[in-house]
Amino acid sequence: MAARWWRWFVSAIMAVALLLVFGVPSASAQRKKEMVLSEKVSQLMEWTNKRPVIRMNGDKFRRLVKAPPRNYSVIVMFTALQLHRQCVVCKQADEEFQILANSWRYSSAFTNRIFFAMVDFDEGSDVFQMLNMNSAPTFINFPAKGKPKRGDTYELQVRGFSAEQIARWIADRTDVNIRVIRPPNYAGPLMLGLLLAVIGGLVYLRRSNMEFLFNKTGWAFAALCFVLAMTSGQMWNHIRGPPYAHKNPHTGHVNYIHGSSQAQFVAETHIVLLFNGGVTLGMVLLCEAATSDMDIGKRKIMCVAGIGLVVLFFSWMLSIFRSKYHGYPYSFLMS
Repeated sequence: MAARWWRWFVSAIMAVALLLVFGVPSASAQRKKEMVLSEKVSQLMEWTNKRPVIRMNGDKFRRLVKAPPRNYSVIVMFTALQLHRQCVVCKQADEEFQILANSWRYSSAFTNRIFFAMVDFDEGSDVFQMLNMNSAPTFINFPAKGKPKRGDTYELQVRGFSAEQIARWIADRTDVNIRVIRPPNYAGPLMLGLLLAVIGGLVYLRRSNMEFLFNKTGWAFAALCFVLAMTSGQMWNHIRGPPYAHKNPHTGHVNYIHGSSQAQFVAETHIVLLFNGGVTLGMVLLCEAATSDMDIGKRKIMCVAGIGLVVLFFSWMLSIFRSKYHGYPYSFLMS
C-alpha cells in the first residue's frame, strides 16, 4: 500500500514538474504573440491616420495581412494604376475605394477591426504571383481568422465598383457597416442651373410667341430621347456604377459587351442606345413613307431606307442578346 502511494506521489511530482517546464515557455510565447499583434495594429493605425488606404508591397502584405497573429480584417484592392498599364477601370475603381476608405476613417464608428489596403502590380508583382491573380482591379477580404473563402472575393463584374456596393459586401463579410459619404459634387446643380437658364432665356426671347411650347414634334423628340436612355440601361449604370469597358491585362483586348446577362458595361449601354435609336429612326421613316404627301419616288426611298435601318440595327441588337444569353436559339441575318 505504501509503495502504491509512493508511486502516485512520484507521478504527481513529475506531472507538476513537466507543467512548470513547459508552461512557462507557453506563457512567454503568448505574451510575445500579443506584443507582435499590438505592434502590427499600432503600425496599421499609424498608417491609416496618414492615409486611409495603405499602400503595400510584398513584404508589408506578407507581414501584416498573411502572417498571424491577426485580429483584424483587411480589405485589399489589387490594381494596376501606372500609366503604362492603361487600366482605365483601375483608376475609376481606385476613386470609389478611396471614397469608401475615407468614409470609414472619418466615421464615428471607426475602430481597428478593419483596414483598407492596396497592392499595385508594379509594387507587388510577387503578391499577384503568390495569389495566382491575373486580373485587376480585384477586391479581396482577408478575414481576422482563417483564409479568405469564395465569398471574400468581390464580384466586380456583377456588382460594379461603386463605393456603396463595396460597402454592402463588406457588411456581409465582416459585420462592419460603413456609411458612404461622398465629397460634394457641384457639376449636377451647375448643369441643371445652366439648362434652366437656357430654357428661361429662350422663353424670354420668344415671349411674344409661345407656340413652340405646343410643338408636338419637339415634345415627341424629347420623350423619345428619355425612353431610349431608360431602356438602354442608364439607370442601372447610375445605381451599380459599372466600369466603362474591360481590358484583358494579358492580351490587351478591350471588351465593350459584358459576357453575362447579370451585368453590363457603360459602353454597352451606349451601343444599345445607338441600336435602339437606329431601329426607331427606321420605323419613323416607314411611317413617314406611308403617310406623307411627298411624291412616290421619295416615299420609296424613305421606305427602303427605313427597312434597311430596322433590319440592320435589329440584327445587331439580337447579336448582342445572343452573346449575353448563351444558348438562345434564334438569330436574324447578321446576328
